[in-house]
Amino acid sequence: MCQVLVVGSVALDTVYTPYGKREEMPGGSGLYFSAAASLWAPVRVVGVVGEDFPTSALVPLRERGVDLSGLRVVPGRTFRWVGEYGEDPNLRRTLDTQLNVFQDFRPELSPPYRDTPFVFLANIDPELQLAVLEQVEGRKFVACDTMDFWIRGKRDALSEVLSRVDMAVLNEEEVRELSGRRNPVDAAEVVAGMGPRWVVVKRGEHGAVLFSDEGPFLLPAFPVRKVLDPTGAGDTFAGGTLGYLARAGTPSDRTLRRAMAYGTVLASFCVEGFGLEGLTGLTLEDVEERFRKFRKMLEF
Repeated sequence: MCQVLVVGSVALDTVYTPYGKREEMPGGSGLYFSAAASLWAPVRVVGVVGEDFPTSALVPLRERGVDLSGLRVVPGRTFRWVGEYGEDPNLRRTLDTQLNVFQDFRPELSPPYRDTPFVFLANIDPELQLAVLEQVEGRKFVACDTMDFWIRGKRDALSEVLSRVDMAVLNEEEVRELSGRRNPVDAAEVVAGMGPRWVVVKRGEHGAVLFSDEGPFLLPAFPVRKVLDPTGAGDTFAGGTLGYLARAGTPSDRTLRRAMAYGTVLASFCVEGFGLEGLTGLTLEDVEERFRKFRKMLEF
């Protein structure tokens, strides 16, 4: 079993959905990813919060063995995000973003963190992602995420990141914008040509597709009765995927396909609650039970 490092945001989210409103819930890519990945492997988190962040929110992660020594607490207010979802959970509207202390975030890795073999560069400035790549010396497998803002504003830095990672995890619109192609197969091939051996395209409620030299692999989403809050589902999927890969120890197409299935199952738990509710208290036994149902769904 290998360790996993995630470098990303830790935030306070306010979310409006057809099923209610929640204010200033602990969130961010660092927390969603680590809540999922820690079910399989030891996780190290690098991020920053302000003095107003509720430390009680970190207790469930500490109990699961997540190493939060890389999460800095600095004077100021924590990164805040406000978003709204309609009846279609794939459509999200950002109402407010306050970077606060996250604006000056500069990831610095301690010597133990530098030797982490599995690394996830969450959706942050690609220049910061490059700074992390310069520091991780014992890396065995690196995956990255991004967003349209960085694709438009820092394409050169993002291209450099993609040339140095093993896997890119993008949604459909991001892979299209990055590649300039509308067809998802063509788009994924263009992104793969930038460097990553594996390209994973997240499709929301329609699942995810893996593109590699062995051909595409398609997974549907696990059906749930009610999507209360889609926030963090993509980072949860990434956490479940990399956590399982780290447990397996050696990335391969076969292992990655199974890892993505576990990531899909974790994402289904995530959307059944607000914020981290769906992942808090979740056990590996709960995940395995739903994984068996998911696997049976795919038999024909």
